[in-house]
Amino acid sequence: MRVLFMCTANSCRSILSEAVFNHLAPHGFEAVSSGSFPKGQVLPRSLTTLQHAGIPIEGLSSKGNDAFEHCPPDIVITVCDNAAGEACPVYFGPALKTHWGLEDPSAVVADEASVDAAFRATLARIQSRCEAFFALPFENLDREQLKNELDRIATL
Repeated sequence: MRVLFMCTANSCRSILSEAVFNHLAPHGFEAVSSGSFPKGQVLPRSLTTLQHAGIPIEGLSSKGNDAFEHCPPDIVITVCDNAAGEACPVYFGPALKTHWGLEDPSAVVADEASVDAAFRATLARIQSRCEAFFALPFENLDREQLKNELDRIATL
């Protein structure tokens, strides 16, 4: 199962989500990320936050939705409010779509310790949601039930 985490810039929340998901993923699951208006680079603090948590950062890059035109995802999870309101590209086909809104830790304007705390809190929330995702009984869920479960996970 291929999951796409999508946001606007693809430099922070979607990157963190991709990395955590892949770090926790059992065989057969893969996450990628993209942005509707990609920044073109991953925020350095996103990468250091992942490294401090022991999560690999190799291969992470800021990219647009067109990178997945020929290999569409099964599930699209938007993680920022701007991306949640955008239509998925037609070539994503029948992918399930859900919104797991996350506050943007890169928007925190405060001292270094507070910004670091915001990044760690976002990472912890992503991890909690990914763990709930992997605990789902996929073999027993039809499409509508899976959509309902994905929406429920957004509240964690």
